[in-house]
Amino acid sequence: MSDTSAYTTRTALVTGAASGIGAASARWLDRQGIGRLILVDRDAAGLDALELSCPVQAVVGDVAEEALWTGLDARLEGLDHAVLNAGIATGGAIADHSFEDWRRVMAVNLDGAFLSLRAALGAMRRREPAAGRRGSIVLTASVTGIRPVAGIGAYGIAKAGVAHMARIAALEVAGEGIRVNAIAPGGVDTAIWESSADFRAGVERHGRDATLQAMAATTPRGRFATPDELAGEIGFLLSDAAANITGTVLVSDGGYSL
Repeated sequence: MSDTSAYTTRTALVTGAASGIGAASARWLDRQGIGRLILVDRDAAGLDALELSCPVQAVVGDVAEEALWTGLDARLEGLDHAVLNAGIATGGAIADHSFEDWRRVMAVNLDGAFLSLRAALGAMRRREPAAGRRGSIVLTASVTGIRPVAGIGAYGIAKAGVAHMARIAALEVAGEGIRVNAIAPGGVDTAIWESSADFRAGVERHGRDATLQAMAATTPRGRFATPDELAGEIGFLLSDAAANITGTVLVSDGGYSL
């Protein structure tokens, strides 16, 4: 997309913006000439490290805390776009999960997605439509929420909920000029893998690149995606070029689910 002028008066929200897909999405929007970014993450240092040229309001906090979103209502006025990406990972079979781990993942990945989606929808509903458009939202789901994968327990279940929540929301607000979609990545080279003990052990034995390459052998494409690749796909779904697309879950997994 080359028409950056379309974004100069627009405001976008990105959650989980300090690293990975969230940071790449913030950079993508910055390159499009976005007028203002509202970035949310628990990692203050990561937010500070994003070298962006547009005006930025950085919000340090937990997306699963309802008070965070209540306090952000005023800042979200005039919201055009939202990338609801914040998430954490955990591993292990369902039978081996502690309830503490289950709730921790559900709180961020599903409750946090709900709270951020509700806030974004509320802000978009309050604005006057322009040419029938009020805004566009993309939630980050996962291919593990579509294709069952053993050993990812709460994560895959939460992401299945995120994908279906996006579809329900899209149906509810389509007539109001708001589009809601989700993206379901497969393997992406981000720091989320660091939460896996098996991954850390592989890195210690073979190095990060070799470990990722071995994991990507299960993907027909033969490699994991980069955050920038995912950001470009998210950007398309956000953009006016996708004006007729709502309620879709775009699987971007290099063929893993085939």
